[in-house]
Amino acid sequence: TSTAGEVAVSAEQKVYNVVLKQAALVKQQPRSLDKPDTVIPGSVLKEAYDRCGEVCAEYAKTFYLGTLLMTPERRRAIWAIYVWCRRTDELVDGPNASQITPTALDRWESRLDDVFAGRPYDMLDAALSDTVSKYPPFRDMIEGMRMDLKKSRYKNFDELYLYCYYVAGTVGLMSVPVMGIAPESKATTESVYGAALALGLANQLTNILRDVGEDARRGRIYLPQDELAQAGLSDEDIFGGKVTEKWRSFMKNQIKRARMFFQQAEAGVTELNRASRWPVWASLQLYRQILDEIEANDYNNFTKRAYVSKAKKLLALPVAYGKSLI
Repeated sequence: TSTAGEVAVSAEQKVYNVVLKQAALVKQQPRSLDKPDTVIPGSVLKEAYDRCGEVCAEYAKTFYLGTLLMTPERRRAIWAIYVWCRRTDELVDGPNASQITPTALDRWESRLDDVFAGRPYDMLDAALSDTVSKYPPFRDMIEGMRMDLKKSRYKNFDELYLYCYYVAGTVGLMSVPVMGIAPESKATTESVYGAALALGLANQLTNILRDVGEDARRGRIYLPQDELAQAGLSDEDIFGGKVTEKWRSFMKNQIKRARMFFQQAEAGVTELNRASRWPVWASLQLYRQILDEIEANDYNNFTKRAYVSKAKKLLALPVAYGKSLI
């Protein structure tokens, strides 16, 4: 076996072990979100969740639209998780990223310990602290931020897979206890978590393909170096930003892989609690459309941002609703 093959087994096995662990946790801590929780209108906690919703609406419009289809309890929990993920991501990708050190990430992780212990530092922490008191906490995302500090290139897809798990697969795993698994589901808990992982990976790969030009302007290339070389492309081609036949061919393969993960995710959506299926289907459909837009832009993700129009988003909602009933 090649070194790349060995890394692949190692990376996927490591992630699979986390899937098993999270599945075991949710079995031990069952909780239903079908009854209203105790967030009181006018309370500080209500304000905290509302602020999380505002942040989500501002920075993740497509994702936010999907959350509006959720029950209020699920919506608030997902907003709190999203905001923590975004704040963590801002440490390495935000305006002060150049000043962030591994020590700063250690301090951020200590702050997360306080959140888990019910000692929030600010309003946004308070929303997350309330959420993680109800569900198994999760913290691997910070490891992805550490990776971002050290790496701006990925030798092969095996390395990229692990990065995508840390920064987005984790979000899928964190969301399963919030969404809930249907009581009548015959699927194993592990398979539902595996599908949630696949959706997180698909979303992150889509982000990467959409943002090639933006990342290149920051000196970063989140594409497998060996696959670029096989396509006859180099870092200089990425920084040059020219759409060539080689680039189109390369992008077609990358989009095919992202769609494969979306397809793997579909099996898990049908096993979710009935109240969660429509928003998750909507989120999956809406995000997958970004890949269609990259194709519509003739694979120019250097200077054109793949954008799904409001009309297309609205048209996707009844289709997602139909799927949720099957």
